[in-house]
Amino acid sequence: MSAPRLRAEFWVHAYLARLRLNDIPAYVTAHGDDHAGAVIVKVNTLDGRARAHARSLGPSGERVWTVLAEGDEAEVDASLARQRAFDPDLWIIEVEDREGRALLDEPGLE
Repeated sequence: MSAPRLRAEFWVHAYLARLRLNDIPAYVTAHGDDHAGAVIVKVNTLDGRARAHARSLGPSGERVWTVLAEGDEAEVDASLARQRAFDPDLWIIEVEDREGRALLDEPGLE
């Protein structure tokens, strides 16, 4: 039996707080559905490049973060715009970190 899912809004606020505690700037660039919206995390390395992460199911049914798009920031943004047009309930969080840190591999963010 899988664990119950957190409300999207609660997860986003907790994630932003964790980033703030690590002095990593992040912003909500698209506010999705508060209850069940999917979340994409875009990591902007401030050098014209970016990558976008989305949660998916791993081989054992666990939730894992996978790279949805990576490369030139304009291309990643175009991919996110297409995703948002397809799913208006989608949340997009932009993390700005030259080292590319997003903290998505830390416990509690699956």
